[in-house]
Amino acid sequence: MKKISIVVPCYNEEENVVPMSEAVTALFNNELKGYDYELVFIDNDSKDNTRVLLRGICAQNDKIKAIFNAKNFGQFKSPYYGLLQATGDCAVLVACDFQDPVELIPTFVKEWENGYKIVSGIKTSSKESKIMYFLRSCYYKMIKKLSDVEQIEHFTGFGLYDRKFLEVLKELDDPTPFLRGIVAELGFRRKDIEYQQPQRRAGKTSNNFYRLYDGAMLSVTSYTKVGLRLATLFGCICSFISVVIAVVYLVMKLIYWDRFEAGMAPMLIGMFVLGSIQLFFIGLLGEYILSINSRVMKRPLVVEEERINFEAVKDEDTKSLKK
Repeated sequence: MKKISIVVPCYNEEENVVPMSEAVTALFNNELKGYDYELVFIDNDSKDNTRVLLRGICAQNDKIKAIFNAKNFGQFKSPYYGLLQATGDCAVLVACDFQDPVELIPTFVKEWENGYKIVSGIKTSSKESKIMYFLRSCYYKMIKKLSDVEQIEHFTGFGLYDRKFLEVLKELDDPTPFLRGIVAELGFRRKDIEYQQPQRRAGKTSNNFYRLYDGAMLSVTSYTKVGLRLATLFGCICSFISVVIAVVYLVMKLIYWDRFEAGMAPMLIGMFVLGSIQLFFIGLLGEYILSINSRVMKRPLVVEEERINFEAVKDEDTKSLKK
């Protein structure tokens, strides 16, 4: 019997973890009866009652497992680490807030059985803020055009990943992984399933401007060279314009020595413009250096504080090694 792992990252999701466990359990008791399963919650140091509820859920069902992170390791590392802990023949990554429809999992499994190693959920519309959806659309189109690798528009990581792909993820050894880019880059046979993203079932999103900016910069620094090349291009253009303006002013002053008064305004404006451009690209260069620094330091993706219901798996592995 094939085993499917459902990986659910969570942070302050006390209103959603119990309904999520019930939804997944019901799914395998009805539509996916022919499969074994495990449900892995990976908690990113929640500050509410999420962990208390997870302990209760795990005590009732040994197929439900939990990993408690020692601290919040960010929105990209924790889900990626959760996928690496999956023991099934494939793993499905699902958001705990129900914005990734659980009812699509049987469709993912069907396409997986048809031979696709990756089945990705693609948002075609969303019930979230129209402004946010528009801004996300602009971002995806921009990064798709700028990236060296063809990026997947409106893909958040929600999808099914075959065991072969999970093994590749383990071998990457990337301390700052960007799963969306990795899926697009590695070229496994992929099937895209479109869906409309619903609103959060309950609770408040932990996403804010800083988290969204962090994600955008991670994709830019990981998969584009355009930022560094724009700096060179802008530097050349601005230098050329400055030389032209300097020559024009010199000629004007020589021809109209008594009548032409340039004043300080052109110099000040030029200084502010060039200074702003320099600061912008110094900041962008810093983002690239920060990304390189994070990778060079080789720190672990996640430090675990506790695991629940993984003991049985460890015992089985120990017995197999002794044999």
